Amino acid sequence: MKKLNKIYKITLLSIVFSFAGCTDLDETVYSNVTAEGTIITAADIGNIMAPAYAAFRDIYWGWDGQFDINEESSDLIVTPFRNGIGWGDYYITMHQHTWGPTLSHAEAGWAYGYQAIFKINKAIYQIENLKGLENSDVYIKELRALRAIYYYILYDNFRNIPVETNFINPPGYLPKQETSQEVFDFIKTELTEAMPALREDNTDASYGKVTKWAAKMTLAKLYLNAGVYLGTPMWAEALSEVNDVINSGKFSLAPNYLDSYKIKNEGSPEEILSIPFDEKYTGGSYYPFKTLYPASRATFEMQDSPWGGSGAIPQFIDTYDADDSRLKDCWLGGLQYTKSGAPLILEDKVTQLNYINYMSTVDGCEYNEGYRLVKYEIGSGTSVNSSNDVPFFRYGDALMIKAECLLRTGSADQAATIVSEVRARDFKANPAKAIVTGAKLLGGSVYKYGEYSNGTITKYEGGADIQYGGFLDELAWEFVGEHHRKQDLIRFGVYTKKSWFSHKPNGDYRAIFPIPQSQMDANHSLVQNPGYN
Repeated sequence: MKKLNKIYKITLLSIVFSFAGCTDLDETVYSNVTAEGTIITAADIGNIMAPAYAAFRDIYWGWDGQFDINEESSDLIVTPFRNGIGWGDYYITMHQHTWGPTLSHAEAGWAYGYQAIFKINKAIYQIENLKGLENSDVYIKELRALRAIYYYILYDNFRNIPVETNFINPPGYLPKQETSQEVFDFIKTELTEAMPALREDNTDASYGKVTKWAAKMTLAKLYLNAGVYLGTPMWAEALSEVNDVINSGKFSLAPNYLDSYKIKNEGSPEEILSIPFDEKYTGGSYYPFKTLYPASRATFEMQDSPWGGSGAIPQFIDTYDADDSRLKDCWLGGLQYTKSGAPLILEDKVTQLNYINYMSTVDGCEYNEGYRLVKYEIGSGTSVNSSNDVPFFRYGDALMIKAECLLRTGSADQAATIVSEVRARDFKANPAKAIVTGAKLLGGSVYKYGEYSNGTITKYEGGADIQYGGFLDELAWEFVGEHHRKQDLIRFGVYTKKSWFSHKPNGDYRAIFPIPQSQMDANHSLVQNPGYN
């Protein structure tokens, strides 16, 4: 939780719009902004930039935002029907990869992203028309870098998207799509051109802002997935960017895995780019309510009752080593107790709540089936607006990107050294288990893929055939619940090829989401992504 920057304290009114509607502006919106003789100083600029940064919270934790998009469509987390508790309808669609152009997650992902870009274009327009502001280009380049991050998120999900940098366009204007290569080049150019103006410190003053290191992490992600985006891998380029981050000396692994997910996690030395949340000033992070059964309110002394939805897919939980502390750090399982330590007895006054590593079917799970995600600290009195900041990019990610690039370019043992370093804090009771070999990373996954029903894998597929599957496992254990898994599964060729729980392959085209039908209806120049016509 971070409250030090004015930029994050401002209460904002949300806006709802279609992309075409936002750019079809024929009025002078800012006639009262640039009053003659007004001098805006650096101390005031936060009021202009605030909406652009605040939009990141909606992109990530807005309903159907990036957490859902990346986790619910993966092999780690699922939200099944729970006999009246949960939202199984469109979450099941996400799990089974049966969505079409009206998928609410696609609608939300598109809307949140372009709302954010609209706010950045507005801020840039406003700054460009201010008088007496020194170093205006520094603020503009920071906003351009932030906009590039938002475009990177949209690009990853939708690929062939419109790129719009103007705030005011002529009447009747409709944005046109760019090709994958054009969007890729735009993001790369924006980040590269902004880089010299971005701050390089890692201090309270830079917390939550786009720094040089955040820009380099975005470029690294872009290059890491270039083989997916463009058909041509760019491992050397990704390695170069993360080497700069690592060699900067600005960041390090936190002593404890959970340090980056505490309520007051702004002190973690790992955080490269954080999305600040605060229960009082900047709400919107509701994750514990999404995952826990209502009775768990007594365990954490939460203000309100959770909603009882998502849980861990048992096949994933079975991949953990019993000595890996991340299992207990991330997941709540077994018999449950109140805050005082008494057995947590349900309303029947007999049954003790017991989260089990078992699921029946996605169409009908019991209230207690599936372990529950508790990676982010749940404090006493937590409300639906929790205060944990999201580490969008962290140092552990930089290290694992480096390891993957080395692994894929023939330096498996060097990669294993880095992975072992990351694992060391998770095997303090048995340090020898933290050490992995290059051969292990090169080998298959331990995930027992296949269709699963009522505790049994009915059509076993396994993971031995997955190239670099051992490394894919490491990514899951390290980054579960951190908006990684969809992208990682696609890059490793698993997302549309393997079965898990009630999901089975349903077309390679599903690696890209459909352009929302509402956008297709509003803008006749848009062409739907393949497979969704």
